[in-house]
Amino acid sequence: MSAPLLTLTLNPAIDQTVTLEHLAPGEVHRALASRSDAGGKGVNVAGCLADWGLPVAVTGILGADNAAPFAALFAAKGIDDRFIRVAGQTRTNLKLLDLQSGDTTDVNLPGLSLTAGVFAAARARLLESAGPGSLVVLAGSLPGGLTADTYADLTRRLKARGARVVLDASGPALAAALAAGADALPEVVKPNRHELEEWAGRPLATRAEVHAGARALSERGIPMVAVSLGAEGALFLCREGAIHAHAPAVAVASTVGAGDALVAGLVAGLHADAALDDRARLALAFAAGKLTRAGANLPERAVVERLAASVRIERL
Repeated sequence: MSAPLLTLTLNPAIDQTVTLEHLAPGEVHRALASRSDAGGKGVNVAGCLADWGLPVAVTGILGADNAAPFAALFAAKGIDDRFIRVAGQTRTNLKLLDLQSGDTTDVNLPGLSLTAGVFAAARARLLESAGPGSLVVLAGSLPGGLTADTYADLTRRLKARGARVVLDASGPALAAALAAGADALPEVVKPNRHELEEWAGRPLATRAEVHAGARALSERGIPMVAVSLGAEGALFLCREGAIHAHAPAVAVASTVGAGDALVAGLVAGLHADAALDDRARLALAFAAGKLTRAGANLPERAVVERLAASVRIERL
């Protein structure tokens, strides 16, 4: 049965966040706290969508040996679990939170290396879960054994089924997806500034340069481009125009999953067929709300709605 909202995570992770007073390379540290969360970009997006009250399905590939945290998360949030399980362990990613600076340092470990048969099974599960009008989020890094054009190929297959694709990737996988023909381009792409700079092949230091880079992506035939800019908010460009949405000020508990929350808010806005301004407000509100929570979790709906109302929209 097809799902109206679906995320794919081919390289999920258990995110272990270790809180430190201050991170000093080469020194011995005493952790103030530690927590583990079932994660991966598509899992995080789905978690935020479920918190907002939307029915969402997840698929991808999990190592069976340590899949319990994922199963518990999906059960707790009412997420439809369509993951393929394989022998082995899902990777653990270490996130070092520096309380003094507020920065998080990521140490991402290698994931499972997939065989052609396992990937074919995961692809079949994805395609059978997507139908006409489904919004499908392809998110995160690719595990070993897969080629850079994996997302482009999946997008082509999904579009042939009438699904709408939102892509959040980086590096060669993003470059290959953006170089694909019109039949394999996503409806939405969400790079951050660094990822857009990698694609453009030059620094994008000013907002005007970021806008020009986003416009170049749009001109390739991508209907909507969203560029996340951290504390500066995000730039959104589509046929309706271009805007800079400024993030509301919040007390930051953790930055882990903030970009994924932004994608979730954007998807929620697309699902509601909201206008550009309202999509941007919801995306920034999801991200800001997540910043106040540990893990990829949203506060209560009323809090997110208040944050959305406080997002400042500037036309470009």
